[in-house]
Amino acid sequence: MTRIGLISDTHSYLDDAVFKHFEQCDEIWHAGDIGNLELADKLAAFKPFKAVYGNIDGGDIRRVYPESLRFKCEDVDVWITHIGGYPGKYSPQIRNEIYTNPPQLFICGHSHILKVMFDERIKCLHLNPGAAGKQGWHKVRTLMRFNIDGHKIQDMQIIELAGR
Repeated sequence: MTRIGLISDTHSYLDDAVFKHFEQCDEIWHAGDIGNLELADKLAAFKPFKAVYGNIDGGDIRRVYPESLRFKCEDVDVWITHIGGYPGKYSPQIRNEIYTNPPQLFICGHSHILKVMFDERIKCLHLNPGAAGKQGWHKVRTLMRFNIDGHKIQDMQIIELAGR
């Protein structure tokens, strides 16, 4: 079993509570708009770290982290990208790929809207952890935790940090 801490849209702000909430996690995944390398380095020093860059991230982050990541976690095909849309409204840049070669778990950020949706059409779980930073229009900063055990994605938890 792999315990995942999922975060997005930090915009250069990292709440110390993230370390407490992700203490029991095996890995941290960041779905973009990191903000600066210092923040990414802090998370990477804490736990194994996977991340993609977002639209606000500069060249320093883009040189280290890709636009999209596609990988296996245990027996689950995972795809992380920052701007991906959601079931029924996927972004044009990923729409063809997601329908022709769907992952089992699709993760994005960007909207600052926390979402957990199952796309019945392609049999894919879509996650957006909302926004953990203080920039944006969201009212509450959020994170997610979940486990991947073989081919199962389970024990999903939503964590509210506080208002922005």
